[in-house]
Amino acid sequence: MAKVPDDPCSIARSLGVLGERWTFLILREAFQGQTRFAEFRDRLRIAPDVLSNRLGTLVEYGVMETVPYQEPGARSRFAYVLTPAGRELSVVLGALQQWGDRHLPWPEGPSMLRRVADTDRPVHVGFVDDHGREVPPAEVAMVRTDAYPG
Repeated sequence: MAKVPDDPCSIARSLGVLGERWTFLILREAFQGQTRFAEFRDRLRIAPDVLSNRLGTLVEYGVMETVPYQEPGARSRFAYVLTPAGRELSVVLGALQQWGDRHLPWPEGPSMLRRVADTDRPVHVGFVDDHGREVPPAEVAMVRTDAYPG
């Protein structure tokens, strides 16, 4: 399983759990409704040992949880479902997609669109202040705290 760095930096700790390419592709599939090992394996064309390792890490760190299920006449298996912590990563996935659409565009256009579910209005990922107003990235300062020794 992933070793989370003993580091005051939350980015470094997060990357200890989420920092492998396959992790976000698994999460993308989970947000699209996939829950079963075979579904992830087949849709991603990922080696079973790599998938097992990645799913194990996501479960270990509370991003996904296992839920037993059983098909008629088959043995019991586990589905992998997003936890509340895992569902929060939709913002991270949206930001990655938004960045890729802008800076690495596909000639045929985006593979997914971000929309408000009830109205189908377009949305984008951004910084929002404590009054609910969007703040342009150029106006956001990342300020170190005393907790960070560097």
